Amino acid sequence: MSGLRVTADKDTGLAVVTLDRPERLNAVDLAMADELAAAWREFRYDDAVRAVVLTGAGDRAFCTGIDRSAEVPQPNSPYMADDPLLSVGPKANDLWKPVVAAVEGMACGGAFYLLGEAEFVVAGTNASFFDPHTTYGMVSAYESMLMAQRMPYGEVARMALMGTAERISARRAYEVGLVSEVTPPGEALAAATACATVLAGYPPEAVQGTVRALWAAREAALTTAFAQAPALIALGNAPAGLQTELFRGRRREHRTR
Repeated sequence: MSGLRVTADKDTGLAVVTLDRPERLNAVDLAMADELAAAWREFRYDDAVRAVVLTGAGDRAFCTGIDRSAEVPQPNSPYMADDPLLSVGPKANDLWKPVVAAVEGMACGGAFYLLGEAEFVVAGTNASFFDPHTTYGMVSAYESMLMAQRMPYGEVARMALMGTAERISARRAYEVGLVSEVTPPGEALAAATACATVLAGYPPEAVQGTVRALWAAREAALTTAFAQAPALIALGNAPAGLQTELFRGRRREHRTR
């Protein structure tokens, strides 16, 4: 069964991409990773789609990152690490049509690969953001690098280092610039759709050129940072067995700020 739902309205020029695994908190398995990459690349050739909304099914989570049940074989070298989430975002697939993210519930860890490549984020008041990597003995590399382009350094550092002990509320995410609009619960998708519909109504060449220009201001720093990520992960990650042990024994309580 597909973990991705894609709808498109040719009249408005708007497509909606929904991460549709609510029973797994919309975690991305290998099949969904492939489907996301395929969807972004298909949009490149579909001139009827001029803007995209990205969201998650249900109200518990937008996305909780990589599905821990996914088996990702790794080469025995830090220079050839295989991260399936590196290809799940629109920019990674050379799509320069605007993407607006609508977040309800949790967005954590690998969700930042997607949020980091959206133009802006709309969140319901029930949304929360956190990065669990350090709690499980893992290095937050790509996620933190992407978020460092959207949030002040101290906020990214606190989120990455505090792990599962602390979550950022939608209101705090708005205050630090990660979120551009906060809505009542259940209304983030409608608000994001309203924005994306406006963008889809503008001349596409101007919109896409602006998206590309904005990303150009960020990509040099990201390219340099990403080049260091595989070695940092290889050096800092705990052995897989310990990661599993830490995950099973993770704390359930957390502070939201």
